Amino acid sequence: MFRINEVLAFNETLYRILIIFPEEIVWIPLYDDRAFPSIVSQKELMDAVDEGVLTRESDPFEFLTLENPDEESIAWGKREKNFALIQPIIIDHQAVFPNVRAARVKEVIEEKGSTKPTLYNLLRRYWQRGQNENAMLPDYKKSGAKGKKRQATDKKLGRPRIYTAGIGAIINEDIERLFRRAIEKYLLTEKKNTLSFSHRRFQDIYDMYYPNTPAEEIPTFWQMQHFYQREYKQVEIIQKRASSIAFAKDIRPLSSTANTDVLGPGSRFEIDATIADIYVVSNSERRNIIGRPVIYMVIDVFSRMVAGFYVGVESPSYASAMQALTHALTDKVDYCKKFGFDIEYEDWPVIGLPDAILADRGELLGHQIESLERSFSVRIENTPPYRGDAKGIVERSFKTHQAIFKPYAPGIVTGTKIKKQGDKDYRLDATLTINEFTEIILASVLYHNRFHTMKKYDRDIDMPTDLLMTPLSLWNWGLQNRTGKLRAVSEDAATIALLPRKKATISELGICLFGVYYTCSEIVLQGWMHRSKEAKHPKSLDAAYDPRTANHIYLFPEKNSSEYWVCDLTQRCREFDTCSFWDVWQTQNEQKKSVAASKLVSKTKERELERLIEEKIKQAKKEMPNTDDQSNVQRTKGIIKHRAEAKREERQQTAFYPEKIKQDKLADVIPLAVQEDDYSFPDHIDELFDED
Repeated sequence: MFRINEVLAFNETLYRILIIFPEEIVWIPLYDDRAFPSIVSQKELMDAVDEGVLTRESDPFEFLTLENPDEESIAWGKREKNFALIQPIIIDHQAVFPNVRAARVKEVIEEKGSTKPTLYNLLRRYWQRGQNENAMLPDYKKSGAKGKKRQATDKKLGRPRIYTAGIGAIINEDIERLFRRAIEKYLLTEKKNTLSFSHRRFQDIYDMYYPNTPAEEIPTFWQMQHFYQREYKQVEIIQKRASSIAFAKDIRPLSSTANTDVLGPGSRFEIDATIADIYVVSNSERRNIIGRPVIYMVIDVFSRMVAGFYVGVESPSYASAMQALTHALTDKVDYCKKFGFDIEYEDWPVIGLPDAILADRGELLGHQIESLERSFSVRIENTPPYRGDAKGIVERSFKTHQAIFKPYAPGIVTGTKIKKQGDKDYRLDATLTINEFTEIILASVLYHNRFHTMKKYDRDIDMPTDLLMTPLSLWNWGLQNRTGKLRAVSEDAATIALLPRKKATISELGICLFGVYYTCSEIVLQGWMHRSKEAKHPKSLDAAYDPRTANHIYLFPEKNSSEYWVCDLTQRCREFDTCSFWDVWQTQNEQKKSVAASKLVSKTKERELERLIEEKIKQAKKEMPNTDDQSNVQRTKGIIKHRAEAKREERQQTAFYPEKIKQDKLADVIPLAVQEDDYSFPDHIDELFDED
């Protein structure tokens, strides 16, 4: 039942078992400085266990078994020396008995010259601390009262000064309060100030409280540093010297990985954009630098497979994110052929919608993406503000793909574009077109999906050891052994679902969206455009639009339905043909500015017209003769006669009288060419009233 070196608690005293005999046990109290081994009956101990007064306890000196002091250190030397002294005594377990112990101690004193108190203290330490060699280690951990605060009274603590004048300041509670004030105001902030700077600010504060104090008697930097290291823990210092955003994103300890939250391929896609570190030129004219392209990446979290991407000049927005997501939904074989890459479906088998899409709080936040959630049950997840680490997989991929072309490509962004000491503007080195740059990114994606080996991928317990750590291998293994979440959808339906939506109004002119009118055969058949009081139509409907083209919109005639009508531009808005909606908005903005400027001129001229009319009326009233000598009947009776006289005068004044020219002989007219084509003004009467 009992074991050697076991610690027992008996009557609130801890004992260690040294030797076990058939009916007796030798033990020793652990914390008695004068104790020696004693014998106790096993039956007595068993009765104590039954009565509940004897219990087993953990060994308070268990830590000594793990100690391993460096060789040649003072602790190691003392351990070896002390153990060598008592080894002739403890070599026989009979030394626990007084008569045997006394004889062996006497022999050691005669041979090695030690003393009896020293040997008994070492033996007691050996038995009390576990009967092993490390029991002879000195208690240096108790030296110096580590972690305990010293209290100064009338003398400064620490080493006396040798070179600096003065005695030094005594650190009391008032000075510690000033220390803490300076540290928390100037050091434990996001400004990253140094302790030296904080100590200088402390001196300013100290002068306010204790003016005219000699410089040598002001608390020193080392005293403030000692207080700082003693009072403030490392975790507290790290957290307070970083912003809450930086701490959460870059500093806090990580407790998990992205893989722990996904079940398999297609469980979650991460999407993000970056501006590439390269300047490119136009596809149509290489001399035209068009700036830095935008790269969107859509990556599967489980396998690290690039599901889709976008490279273009559109700024990071919902429109460009929509193109990247659309690419992730479609077959990649035809897309790769456009850029000269012949692949099979098995080389890039990512087609369909995932269970969740994780994005920033920009592109996929709001009502624009709600149709995708509602129609295809895709969960949209948004990261907290300023937390790019929440989607670290796609963030890291940008660095990976750009590292491939940076050593070779011209026009790479390096340092500043300002000329300094003969430096050249790196923008002028732009050589690659946007299509050529897309080919490079596509080649990098194909390599990554099929051949990139992920050394730090956190495997699950059920993954075989011979599984290749490439995205394609993980994708295929996950489809066979895990829950595959990717769902096939119609490309057109998914594209329409991804388009942004807005309320469109309906009138006899057609469907109005952003001030542009559209029509289609369906709304004509519904009678929504007929100019009749009996014509009834809804006031507004949802319409999806592609920001890249204003030629078409997609009208949803029924609420919460995926059915849509394709509407085309009306002739009224033919000025926006082949334009994007960004062009429409820009044109409308310029037109509104022009109208506003025109209104200012119009109001001014209108006021001038009104003043002219008023002046003419006033002048006419002045020139109007007195008519008091005529009655009203007399004046009205002559209207017909007077009108006839006015008409005759008008005809004589407005009649055309040609000037007569005297010529002896008119010249002959000789035509220069025979006119065959008819250049008369065209007649559009038939087209105007054509019902088709």
